[in-house]
Amino acid sequence: MSLFTAYESAALTLQNRIVMAPMTRARTTQPGNIPNDLMAQYYAQRASAGLIITEATQISDDSQGYSFTPGVYTEAQIDGWKKVTAAVHEAGGKIFNQIWHVGRVSHSIFQQGNAPIAPSAIAPVGTKVWIVDEQHPEGQMVDCPEPREMTQADIDRVVADFANAGANAVAAGFDGIEIHGGNGYLIDQFLRTNSNHRTDAYGGSPEKRIRFLLEVVEAVSAQIGADKVGVRLAPYVTFKDMACPEIVETILLAAKHLSAFGVAYLHLSEADWDDAPQVPESFRVELRKVFKGSIIVAGRYDVERATEVIEKGYADLVAFGRAFIANPDLPYRLANQLPLSPFDKGPLFGGSAAGYTDYPSYQAALRAVIRSSDDEVA
Repeated sequence: MSLFTAYESAALTLQNRIVMAPMTRARTTQPGNIPNDLMAQYYAQRASAGLIITEATQISDDSQGYSFTPGVYTEAQIDGWKKVTAAVHEAGGKIFNQIWHVGRVSHSIFQQGNAPIAPSAIAPVGTKVWIVDEQHPEGQMVDCPEPREMTQADIDRVVADFANAGANAVAAGFDGIEIHGGNGYLIDQFLRTNSNHRTDAYGGSPEKRIRFLLEVVEAVSAQIGADKVGVRLAPYVTFKDMACPEIVETILLAAKHLSAFGVAYLHLSEADWDDAPQVPESFRVELRKVFKGSIIVAGRYDVERATEVIEKGYADLVAFGRAFIANPDLPYRLANQLPLSPFDKGPLFGGSAAGYTDYPSYQAALRAVIRSSDDEVA
């Protein structure tokens, strides 16, 4: 089983096993957080991935945590995404829309002056969001305020917002959606004991803490079919003040239920900083036992590590993130053992085509070097 061979499951038919991981780039048209032609070009450039998963996308006007991130809940946003999906499909790619609610990882500027909502009224320690406004025209990281604990009415509304966003994404031409249940955002906040102190049906035991996730998955699946639904979880990611001693057993319990739902895949977001904890092999073995669908892994993989995790049967697909930023033809470069271009950290969030769509493919860069040499000789 090679990283570069086609992959087929009951839900997925992909040209290779390389996935473009979701990465926030904050390039939407304002006002309205509307996907645009520049974003369509960016994703189409990377359509040689077996599957593209878009940057996280708001399900409602109160689910935002960072400036310029896209939504999928207005007609203008849906129309904007249609440009993206059409461009990717024309280039031969497959694309899923990652949808999210950030919960407490937000700011009052995105909440009409109100507090963000969360499972419990607990502010995340050491957690900031990126804001562009009149006081911060170039963008600035600011602390998250204390959130408001969600009522049952809030929970019901957010579940319905996820379902509506899933339907909107399919209407926009996406091949499916990924529910963001990791990295410290709202669903993850329900899963963890440090951020969920509820005493009702959504807090306490692991069975209760996974309830919100399962309600979201069930509602979205009812709208578009479970075979078009992926779920991202992050048991070993602890940033955004998310260390929880019970999270691994909770994730495995959730995975068992997700398998029963028949979702298209489970996307495991692994910690990717230098001294991050390694995912134990025992967890990978247990995950395969309880989850029968496709598994995607993401987190500082190279070809060697990706091949190993696939050949051992712990994953079916491997997602690459930062490498796709400066290497739009990443599968070609990896398959041919070609050097990877480094990316410029400056324009990662917000801005124009610079540092976004102006990275050339390997062949285009090579042609430019040859032309330059010819000009010098002439």
